Amino acid sequence: MGYLVGVTVLWAFSFSLIGVYLAGQVDSYFAVAIRVVLAALVFLPFLRPRLLRGRQRLALMGLGAVQLGVMYIFFYQSFLLLSVPEVLLFTIFTPLYITLLDDALFGRFTPFYLLTAALAVLGAGVIRYDGLDSGFLIGFLVVQGANLCFALGQVGYRRLSAELPESLPRHSVFAWFYLGALFVTLPAFALLGNASALPTTGTQWGVLLWLGVVASGVGYFLWNLGATRVDAGALAIMNNALIPAGLVVNLVIWNRDADLVRLVLGGAIIAGSLWLNERWLKRRALQAA
Repeated sequence: MGYLVGVTVLWAFSFSLIGVYLAGQVDSYFAVAIRVVLAALVFLPFLRPRLLRGRQRLALMGLGAVQLGVMYIFFYQSFLLLSVPEVLLFTIFTPLYITLLDDALFGRFTPFYLLTAALAVLGAGVIRYDGLDSGFLIGFLVVQGANLCFALGQVGYRRLSAELPESLPRHSVFAWFYLGALFVTLPAFALLGNASALPTTGTQWGVLLWLGVVASGVGYFLWNLGATRVDAGALAIMNNALIPAGLVVNLVIWNRDADLVRLVLGGAIIAGSLWLNERWLKRRALQAA
């Protein structure tokens, strides 16, 4: 759980940096591509190709292509169809996909995880709901495509990791994840990017360096590693913990407006769902013992 909490805080700061220094100023496809390139460079020196079989390498590359590459294409396209509040609102459904996909890949069904995930969705909805414009259906579906890709990447890594020896150093193979993402992000920039909207200031390049090396490089590695060390319910809930965390960072550092009542109430619901999930796990462990 510590990995997930730490990365949540890390990503909360990163989203604020994107909003302040990059959004509307630097081409989004370039930003994604350079982030993945930098993240790959962080892990390439540690890569030991012989530690994975060919099928496992392709699986890890496929997870990177989906979780980072395809997810970001869906996500950035959604901003062309929806307002920012609507995009943020529609991202809250990821916990439901986490629980359903995890049960499907591990061959089980856990209704309680759906309950705690639904509570996490409710808490995020309390924070983010600001009404909807007409004609939002296509945009909603595009955001759900992004949500599904992000969820599938996490659950897929949990499934793949379960097949690997515990002694395998995960950092020695994770470069395959970013190499897979490059097969999506580089062509996306070549086809859809705007070469005239590249970074123009040292601050923008510095933010991209931080996002690539720390947020995407260290962040995605630790998040996926953390996903293998918690149950599906906790992972699902933590996917929505970024919403209140990001708003708190915006409020404290950049003094952005926030509805404190809804922030506290929604955050309490998300925290309550996590507490309920942990209490249920301990009860199950006692019954099994």
